[in-house]
Amino acid sequence: MPHQKQDVASFTNPQRTGLARPWRMAWVLGMALAGLSAQAQPLPLPLPEMGQAPGTHPPSANPPSATSHAVTARGVAVADLAPNAPASYVVQRGDTLWAIAGLYLKKPWNWPLLWGMNREEIANPHLIFPGQTLHLEVDGNFARLRTGAGSARNRGELETVRISPRTRSEGLADSALPTLQPHLIEPFLVEPLVVDEDELLHAARIVATTEDRVLMSTGDRVYARGDAALPLRTDNTESRQYRVFRNAKPLKHPLSGEVLGYEAHYLGQAELLRSEGNESSLNAKGQAVEEYIPATLGITSIREEIRAGDRLLPMPERGFVSYTPHAPEQEVDARVVSIYNSSALVNAAQNQVVTLSAGEHDGLRTGHILKLLTQGARIQDKTDPTRPTIKLPSESNGMAMVFRTFERVSYALILNVQTTVRVGDRLVNPQ
Repeated sequence: MPHQKQDVASFTNPQRTGLARPWRMAWVLGMALAGLSAQAQPLPLPLPEMGQAPGTHPPSANPPSATSHAVTARGVAVADLAPNAPASYVVQRGDTLWAIAGLYLKKPWNWPLLWGMNREEIANPHLIFPGQTLHLEVDGNFARLRTGAGSARNRGELETVRISPRTRSEGLADSALPTLQPHLIEPFLVEPLVVDEDELLHAARIVATTEDRVLMSTGDRVYARGDAALPLRTDNTESRQYRVFRNAKPLKHPLSGEVLGYEAHYLGQAELLRSEGNESSLNAKGQAVEEYIPATLGITSIREEIRAGDRLLPMPERGFVSYTPHAPEQEVDARVVSIYNSSALVNAAQNQVVTLSAGEHDGLRTGHILKLLTQGARIQDKTDPTRPTIKLPSESNGMAMVFRTFERVSYALILNVQTTVRVGDRLVNPQ
């Protein structure tokens, strides 16, 4: 599956083939090894969004009709192409979908249209790999983008690859082009956690530290106690990896003050080394007694000091995250709730993460592009003493992309910005 690492016996270099979707080669090889007919048609392999079950599609409020599918499949209007859109482009390592979208389009969020994808296919974008050549095809007033194989001298020829007679394995999903520079958002795929008010209260908690130390660091051991219904045991957990959190601050709508959720403060990660449980021992009178022994965990990474009382939650399963930048299918009107990981700052700049007052309940999905609007400053009108203050209109201030969603809040990366982004700024559909 594309959302998981695929180990394929590579008798051909997958990045130098002419396949528009290289993962289909893995499917064909799998079918051949299983002895199935070569005439079998490949099944669609959707790429799930973060937190979405494999093999499922994200919900859509308005499924596309056959007519809209046909219109979408035409591509984009030639007038929407960037002035210097290249006829062909060889994908390089370090490229991102967003950067290439800006290379070809005036409005990069129309990237799915350039590929002729409808809304159902947005969660299953064409995978683009370094070494492939992108070809811009113009048919009348519409343009489409297709992939082809690049060559060492960029002549459109397939390079001959000589290999020794042994099995080679390569994870195709790992080499696919990311939407954004991975280092900008990867930490936030694990760190931010929006919980219910009492979720952390039932989470396992650290009850003691090594030698009663106050400040713990990587490599130190801590001792924890789980909930009675879900004890910390090495034999009944799918993963021994845990995240460490403290406090759950309320995320309030900047206008109404309504609590949209609680954001747990991320501290670090720990690995479960030994289960909690009871052990028999003899007391001073030689009598057998049962004593409780907490679980042992080793701290594997740390952002801030970890101490007794902090909470533990299992590490989420990491799937392959691939999504295509696109505009929301329905109207969005969200506000900036906070600047992530900073309670003191009220301004954010490019490449910073902001928390939004809208989430899955409001139709937001990973990959959605939103336009940032300023609040419109209130200034004193020195030319008219009868009107001491006036409010300036909101202005377009840049773009942000949603990369992680919860029920009523989401996190977005600021892609570009003219002035600083403030708590309370609006985010709406791009135009």
